[in-house]
Amino acid sequence: MGAENSKPASDVSQHVFSSDAPVRFSNELVDSLQKNTQTNSARSKQLELQYQQRLTAELEKLREKEAQNLSKLSEALSAEAEKPAEPPTLAEKLSDATSSSSTLAEKQRQKDMSRESVTKEIEALRKKLDSRKKLEQLDPQVAKAQEEVVACLRTKDRRPLDCWKEVETFKREVGRLEKDFVEKTIR
Repeated sequence: MGAENSKPASDVSQHVFSSDAPVRFSNELVDSLQKNTQTNSARSKQLELQYQQRLTAELEKLREKEAQNLSKLSEALSAEAEKPAEPPTLAEKLSDATSSSSTLAEKQRQKDMSRESVTKEIEALRKKLDSRKKLEQLDPQVAKAQEEVVACLRTKDRRPLDCWKEVETFKREVGRLEKDFVEKTIR
């Protein structure tokens, strides 16, 4: 029942085209093919160079266009910053009258912000953060255990489970550090 194919097997026949007359090429074609010294690799390299040159030219055009857009936007922003402030609307006057002094101070600070003041504020915050960056040195025993784990994993890169002793030592050292930290925090 399932031994035979449901469709008859079709023989795939090859089509071979043969011409009745011999094929002839012109002498000019044969000469040009014989004189051509370019190989396939030379042609592909030349095409690759042409692609790269065109791509470079297109990228340069895009960079110039983006630089122009950036300059236009920066000019528009600077012109907008130089515009005189509009008189407050009636709704703004009413909200100012009913709001607290801290809210008014924050609103005034936001109005007074310019690019230079924001840059100065960012620099001040950056200096403050840099002064806070006080990293503790790694405990020498933990560093040694870490180096042993890394060395073991590098030497036994096909069998990382063979490094279980080194990993356990590392875990024990980290646990000791965590315990010390908790004790310092509680006191």
